[in-house]
Amino acid sequence: MAPIDQYLMADRDAEIALARSAAPASISRDATVLVLGRKGYETAAEGTNGFVCVVARSWTGPFDWPEFWNPKIRAADCLNPQAARSIVPIYKLRAGMAMAGKSKSDMLSAVRAAYARKELPALESGAMDYMMSKSSYLTDEGEHNMPHVMFDTLVKDAKDWGANMEGSPVMASPYWFMFADPSESKGLPPILVFLVGSSTWSDGTPADMHRH
Repeated sequence: MAPIDQYLMADRDAEIALARSAAPASISRDATVLVLGRKGYETAAEGTNGFVCVVARSWTGPFDWPEFWNPKIRAADCLNPQAARSIVPIYKLRAGMAMAGKSKSDMLSAVRAAYARKELPALESGAMDYMMSKSSYLTDEGEHNMPHVMFDTLVKDAKDWGANMEGSPVMASPYWFMFADPSESKGLPPILVFLVGSSTWSDGTPADMHRH
């Protein structure tokens, strides 16, 4: 883990603007916005449409992601009402743990325990995210900094959506672990995330015009 200050954004208004840029303004302007404080995510603006926009940090990604502690990650994410109710609580728990300086294993144990105690809700059907900000920094692998939408599902087989198949525009990856043995996900709901790239950024400009 990097020093905590490296995960924070000094300009609160800039973080709010980045969070809203995850989705087209027609969606994000009426969304609730969270910003990262020293104790975790806190509400910066109350919305009216059920969406929640937030700048995710590296430690909201899969637990075995090589960039799990990368302090450069600024992933603008706008979650629909179903995801706001079932995914945002995971974000908040993990953020609180990270900002408290807890280890990855501590964070994983806390998530498992929260599910066991039913403190984290089950994934709702129809949960999805917009990640279409041209100002996000998603990964050190620059070619993967692309606009996309994601669908959070309980589907067990990516082939049911034709994902990761030759010529398919749909990609899929497990939510909790990218590469680990399935036993590592014991005590966690088997969330499978489908990703579809967008040809435009949230402001409507063509994606191929943005230089990473």
